[in-house]
Order: sequence, then C-alpha cells, then structure tokens
Amino acid sequence: MRRIAATPALLLALLAAPAAASSFAGTSAGATSGGVSASSGSTSGNDKVLVEARGDAASFVATNGRIRGVRLEAALRHLRMQSDAARDASDLALARSILAL
Repeated sequence: MRRIAATPALLLALLAAPAAASSFAGTSAGATSGGVSASSGSTSGNDKVLVEARGDAASFVATNGRIRGVRLEAALRHLRMQSDAARDASDLALARSILAL
C-alpha cells in the first residue's frame, strides 16, 4: 500500500468537507449538522475530535508511535472515514498534521 504524507492543508480540506450524520462526530459528539467549516471558530464536530486528540498526538509523535491514546485513535478513525487521502496516510503523518492545526 502506498503511503502519502498528510499536510496541514490536507487536514483543513478534510475539516471543510461535509460530514455525514453517521460520522464519529455525529454519533459521539452529538453533532447533527450536515457539515462543519474549518473556519467556523467553534470546537464542535470535526474540530472537537481533532482538538481533543492533540495531547495524544503529541505523545504519539514524541515516542515515534509507541504511545497511542484513545483520543488519537478516535481522531484517526474519524479522519479516515471522511477521506481517501487520510486512509492512505500513515498514523504518524496524520498525528503530525493534527499537531500542526
């Protein structure tokens, strides 16, 4: 399988993409809207999942993938449900991108 590096621009594009009501954010965070804008300034929906994962992402990157927190796992699943590009990116690349937001 080919891996691509995720960039902050990729994650911003993923955040701007419409989220399905059955997405992780919709079922776990209570969001019911059809989409979330990356520039909305809120921490609901997609933004909340990624913001909450930043600490876990920092631990993951600092330990070169040895420490995997539950919030990071949730954010990785969430991103991969929304985008083919995220499905092809490594966990480490996505974690670094979460930190760059």
